[in-house]
Amino acid sequence: MTDRSTARRAPTPPATPTPTPAPTPVFTRSAVAASCVGFVLIGALQALYGPAIPALREEFGLSPSAAGLALSAHFIGGVAGVLLFDRLYGRTGNRRILGASYLLMAAGAAGFALAPNWPTALAAALLAGLGFGGIDYGLNQLFATGFGHRSAALLNILNAHFGIGAILGPALIGAAGADHYPAVFLAFALANLPLLLCLKGVRDRTPQPRESGTATAGTGPLARSLASVLAVFVTLYVLHVGIEAGVGGWEPTHLESVGYGAGLAATATSVYWLMMTVGRFLVAPLALRFSAQAIITVSCAGMTVCLLLAAVPSLAPYAYAGVGLFIAPIFPTGLPWLHRAVPKALRAGAVVIAASMVGGVVAGPALGKVIEWSGIRAVPLLLSAVSAVCLAATLWLTRKTRPGPDAETLRPSSR
Repeated sequence: MTDRSTARRAPTPPATPTPTPAPTPVFTRSAVAASCVGFVLIGALQALYGPAIPALREEFGLSPSAAGLALSAHFIGGVAGVLLFDRLYGRTGNRRILGASYLLMAAGAAGFALAPNWPTALAAALLAGLGFGGIDYGLNQLFATGFGHRSAALLNILNAHFGIGAILGPALIGAAGADHYPAVFLAFALANLPLLLCLKGVRDRTPQPRESGTATAGTGPLARSLASVLAVFVTLYVLHVGIEAGVGGWEPTHLESVGYGAGLAATATSVYWLMMTVGRFLVAPLALRFSAQAIITVSCAGMTVCLLLAAVPSLAPYAYAGVGLFIAPIFPTGLPWLHRAVPKALRAGAVVIAASMVGGVVAGPALGKVIEWSGIRAVPLLLSAVSAVCLAATLWLTRKTRPGPDAETLRPSSR
């Protein structure tokens, strides 16, 4: 017989699953826009020292090599800023670190403009570089981890704005005149300050990736595999930044050596930097459809072919423009790939970005030494050989980080 109380009991409705709240975004839209402006500023700062060298030499009585120490001090500060930000990341709020970096860069730029002597100017350039490194690493780090599958696309857009600044910086010095470089540096310092107001749109704490016990092992096959992958990433970054700096520094000289006028050679070099900026904007939508491995493989292959074509005098200016287009996506697109491939990617990101800065500093003198015995006309062939190594490194990384049976050696279990 049916139990009446049971018969009259209303059926229990199925439990409605509680929706998982969407994670708080790392950046608001206004903070993303402000970050792009910040990259315009760091690109401009790096490019301001070169055009100011004639005025610096006259004001402080410097030799060309002594005047060039300003950019060296800037890069030394940049490497220190990367390493310092990396030490503080996760311990101190993102807003505080980014705010301090903007203030350091502003103070350094103002100090460089008002320096009464050359040692003070070098100290100010070092200070500005410290802030530069903090912003460069900090925003690249947060963009690489804060946008999921869109990270590569947004990193390309972010770094494209660095190129815009690198183009605008010399233009400002040219418009104002090298003698008025202090006014340009002061204006640059003031331009940093409004960005402090936009930091409230940056999430102060970002989730840290969980590290498994396997990943933290200091020895064994897994640790050796991870160390190998990180070492090859570092090699890729150092060499491709060396190519970037090598083309930018030696393209005018090479073009003049094969019969082009100084004006056309300078214009072609400007086009090279412009194409690097354009390339990053063009790759941003492609990064939503294609893997980082595919994009970087095509980039390295195209870069190698263009450098080989640059050895043909009639094709050289166009080939160098192609190098700028193909090299553009490598730096920003590789960072999300690195973060997916290597556990403890916070440390890995600092290593590759700092190494890339060192590569930019070392590339000029190292290439100059090789050119002394090979001749200036060998520049594109030398760089194409380095580019071929970048391609080989990319293919190796693609194989080692491909999901599949071998993935266990690089992706330890999260259980």
